[in-house]
Amino acid sequence: MATRTHAHAEENKRIARRVPEEIATKRNLDLTDEVFAEDAVEHAPYGDSRGVAALRADFNRFLAAFPDFSATVEDIVAEGDTVAMRVTLRGTQEGEFMEIEPTGREFEIQNMVFTRIEGGKIAERWLQPDIHGLFRQLGAVESPVA
Repeated sequence: MATRTHAHAEENKRIARRVPEEIATKRNLDLTDEVFAEDAVEHAPYGDSRGVAALRADFNRFLAAFPDFSATVEDIVAEGDTVAMRVTLRGTQEGEFMEIEPTGREFEIQNMVFTRIEGGKIAERWLQPDIHGLFRQLGAVESPVA
């Protein structure tokens, strides 16, 4: 039983890390259909996205704004149907992002991601990126500390 549980957790980790490593960093957006359930939901600070088509559109918009984007999985833990990851996000803003005109500035922030796997596909993800850190590094907001 423990071996089967361990194998299940390892498979769930493999599925979850495909998003930052293969879809986002390697820009293999065709994998979106393979990795996500058709009715998958992504919860993010800037709103929820529902369905594979919406998720693919989100990735396209984000990668257009940050064409050199990369995501590095720093830590990953799985239990049951849930995978938790700490991911370092990096990029340079070359396009509009959330109504912020291109700045040409680089960023590096942390993102916490919880992923729920169902039937071998991602059913739901909760994203908690350091949005304030991103906006501060892009020059959209000032740091409260001098």
